[in-house]
Amino acid sequence: MYEAFFGLSRSAFALTPDPEFVLMTDSHRNAQAGLLYAVLSGKGFAVLTGEAGVGKTTLLRSVLRTPAAARLALSLITNPVLTPEEFLETVIDDFGLPRNGGKPERLRTLHKFLIECSAAGRPVMLIVDEAHRLTNETLEEIRLLTNFETETRKLLQIVLSGQHELGHILENPEMRQLKQRIEVRLEIACLKAEEVSLYVRHRWSRASAADCPFRADATQLVALMSGGIPRLVNAICDNSLLIAFAENSRTVERSHVMEACDDLRVVPPTRAAGEVHVRTERPPSVNEADPLWQSTAEGNGPAIVRTGNPLSIFSVPAPKPSWSMFRKADKARTA
Repeated sequence: MYEAFFGLSRSAFALTPDPEFVLMTDSHRNAQAGLLYAVLSGKGFAVLTGEAGVGKTTLLRSVLRTPAAARLALSLITNPVLTPEEFLETVIDDFGLPRNGGKPERLRTLHKFLIECSAAGRPVMLIVDEAHRLTNETLEEIRLLTNFETETRKLLQIVLSGQHELGHILENPEMRQLKQRIEVRLEIACLKAEEVSLYVRHRWSRASAADCPFRADATQLVALMSGGIPRLVNAICDNSLLIAFAENSRTVERSHVMEACDDLRVVPPTRAAGEVHVRTERPPSVNEADPLWQSTAEGNGPAIVRTGNPLSIFSVPAPKPSWSMFRKADKARTA
């Protein structure tokens, strides 16, 4: 709707996992290098974890587009809520193998396929996205698939990608045999406050030759409200652009971001995320004239928001940071 108004050739903040929009922060770069190492070195089992919306699926797709992954025989499972039988059927279907006979026959067919690919020098990879949703029974089925091997190498490389809950699941005592087979563990962190600004400009540059319309203070607020989660950054920026377009504004102001957060029911994180700090101790002495400070009285406890870098929230006493705090602060600032 607003693309032509802002000079965009396509949406800059779509929620789809498009590898062309990946911003390689240190965290993403390390995770990508680890995944490529797992592919090239024939590592049998790798685990990738990160917060929901941090970009795990997008990173996986970017790795699959590299020359190193061009010769892969791939099974990519994006909806792992399956029984062990359904999971095995899905893997066999992805590899283009027949589902003849019962489970023993299907496993023999899969084993023969893996041997043939190994002889041809073609790596075979199974990637399970949203792996934190796997049942223990299906995880056991995956563990058994790691038994496909020769004396010198694994025939099937497996990557489990999921939210932090996946790491907790793998720490359960009943998962010890699976855990022992993990050769590479990787994690993607949330964006730091300064990385959110880079992220917004990076995505804009991929979709437009025009200057990015987000003002610095607007981007700071995006960083604060999103907690550095790229999916939330995209949602907030997309809605902010729509609001600016509705007001015929060529720049995205802090007020547009605040209204977008209000529409999306986004509230500040209650814990540190990257360089965004939410603190409950008493703030230092505040110079009321300092433009970096905003007093946001709420109920019986005033909250002080420092809008510099790093961003901080001080609450006294410590209520959960709420949207109304920031809305009142912005109205007071612009009055």
